Amino acid sequence: MNHYELFVENDRQRYLLERAGTLADAFVKRADYYDRHNLFPTENINDLKSEGYVSLTVPKEFGGEEIDVYELVMIQERLAQGDGATALSIGWHLGVIQELSEERLWKKEVFQELCQNVVMNRSLVNRAASEPATGSPTRGGLPETKAAETEHGWVLNGRKTFTSMARVLDYSIVSATIGETKEKGFFLVPHSANGVKVNETWDSIAMKGTGSDDLLLENVYLQNDALVERDSHPLASKLPKAWLLHIPACYIGIAIAARNDAVQFAKTYSPNSLPGPIKDVPEVQRKIGEMDLELFKARQILYSVAKKWVQNPEKRSEMASELAATKHIVTNSANKIVDLAMRIVGARALSQKSSMQRYYRDVRAGLHNPPMDDMVISMLAKMAVQND
Repeated sequence: MNHYELFVENDRQRYLLERAGTLADAFVKRADYYDRHNLFPTENINDLKSEGYVSLTVPKEFGGEEIDVYELVMIQERLAQGDGATALSIGWHLGVIQELSEERLWKKEVFQELCQNVVMNRSLVNRAASEPATGSPTRGGLPETKAAETEHGWVLNGRKTFTSMARVLDYSIVSATIGETKEKGFFLVPHSANGVKVNETWDSIAMKGTGSDDLLLENVYLQNDALVERDSHPLASKLPKAWLLHIPACYIGIAIAARNDAVQFAKTYSPNSLPGPIKDVPEVQRKIGEMDLELFKARQILYSVAKKWVQNPEKRSEMASELAATKHIVTNSANKIVDLAMRIVGARALSQKSSMQRYYRDVRAGLHNPPMDDMVISMLAKMAVQND
């Protein structure tokens, strides 16, 4: 199975895939070192900047390449085969820019300035929405981060958790409760502002390199136009978030890396109890076949849903359940593939010298990225009861 060419449809996509592949091939040489020493992959991020990868989703009118969701899925899957943590991190940045580009909820001049900073200065941005008390924002909790209006703008106070790439971000789009109301707003916060601090709390055994630390906001003063989104906007939250497909793309990329390593191991490992390598053992062949069957299923679903989003914009408002189900199916398939790969390699897969144990830890994190499995299943059940 040609994992790189299966879904390529034109020369532009092939070029984008080649760019991602060149970066992935460099990242794979560093991935185990970064993971073993619990280091943030600074060199990888610098490579992404120097290669212009960070501006791929910026609209053409502002100097970017304006790749679509289908292309985002393709390159992120390939990048994750080199280093899943780096891919997931930059996926948040690319996805946020793509979301803003599609929805255009911001004032044009504010969004244009952000995009120009991404293109010219290689600036990085992410949303900061999770909090210790509320957990994932997809659960619907109101932020404890407060935004108080002042004579000249706003002042923010609060703590955000799981802020991927926090220590190298130039901007965060911070969710906050506006004043004494029950309304949520989003504020564009430059990390250069006084009162913005990063508390390096990330101690996860999975996706170590995302550096998903806490973001502290202590009397951060902002101008009036820092309020870039609010729940009361007539178009707010009307469209589902197709850019979140970068999440399953990342985890199936990790699974492909594990699958490839397991197949290579099966082709080369020859215990003295056998006349040749273990690839000829029927049980090993069965597991390889199961991996490829699971991979085929997951990727067909992922790419078909991404293509539908791109080719049928009139159907986007109805695609929430399809997007959520895709995330559920693909991340669970990725976990199954890595488990099968581990079984092929055997006890060696648990050695700290093996990349397989990193795949095993990292792919598990996908089950905890939004939307979570229970929410997806509940959504599908409610739709079935209402519609059938």
